[in-house]
Amino acid sequence: MTGTELAPIDTQTEIAALARRYRAAGGAGLQVLNIVGGHAENLLERLPDPVKDRLEIATQRALETALAAAAGSRGVVPDQKGWLNTALATAMGAAGGVGGLPSALAELPVTTTVLLRAIQGIAAEHGFDPDSTEIRQECLSVFAAAGPLERDDGADMGFLSARLTLTGATVHGLIRKIAPKLATVLGQKLAAQTVPVLGAAAGAATNYAYTSYYQQMAHVHFGLMRLARDTGQDRETLVAALRAEMQTPR
Repeated sequence: MTGTELAPIDTQTEIAALARRYRAAGGAGLQVLNIVGGHAENLLERLPDPVKDRLEIATQRALETALAAAAGSRGVVPDQKGWLNTALATAMGAAGGVGGLPSALAELPVTTTVLLRAIQGIAAEHGFDPDSTEIRQECLSVFAAAGPLERDDGADMGFLSARLTLTGATVHGLIRKIAPKLATVLGQKLAAQTVPVLGAAAGAATNYAYTSYYQQMAHVHFGLMRLARDTGQDRETLVAALRAEMQTPR
């Protein structure tokens, strides 16, 4: 091999590394459930009915706010290291948990913006332009992952291969498509943050879990895109390989 040649890419090794990231993504979420008690599916029942009824609208607005704020901040504030994004979101979660449900709701769009900026930074780390329409859509699609409080064996990987016709309108169409699923995920977060007595501690732990989860999923998402780009392999084929690796007994 000469100095100008690149070493061949070991696809299976890359897929195995991405599978490890995928498996690790929900680890912190399980700790949150241990802290707040109960299971992900019954957390939403702790929210007042008026909040549950408006959660999807609140989530859609949070995503739209995050998209505008994240895009506007990229030329002013550089992308941060993953640990710094996690620390910032953790502090905001603690602040959101102190005042119960009202402060947790107010904190929601701010945390969503931090998460989106973190995802955009990971896209750039893998060699993609977060300011392009296509990559903005890809960044948003990471929010369609199962969520850190759900047990995920890799069966729900649709967000890794979802493709849309990319125009300015479809970015907002994608927000409307993602909002119902993300509303459930964020509803679990709100419920965990408002556990009586725990307050700030539950809020900090929840935001830590969410930031860790979505950063790991972004690495999986854009790692697969990079692998498809660099090897010329079909993206759906690589997703199928990752799913098979996830289902292989460890």
